[in-house]
Amino acid sequence: MGLNSRYEIRVKGILDERWATWFEGLQVSSDGEETVIAGPVADQAALHGLLTKVRDPGLFLIEVRLLDPD
Repeated sequence: MGLNSRYEIRVKGILDERWATWFEGLQVSSDGEETVIAGPVADQAALHGLLTKVRDPGLFLIEVRLLDPD
């Protein structure tokens, strides 16, 4: 994973744009019955931090995808 690689995290349910603050300014948008959280992630530690933020409020994680692999 390179510096500031772009990731897409999908969770079950619809979250509104106010969640962008919780997810450190990443783009939060709905896609049918799912929410897509996408944007640059600095490094592996930051990715794990985002996944913790998905877990803490009890969101159901569907997928984590690297959008721009090195």
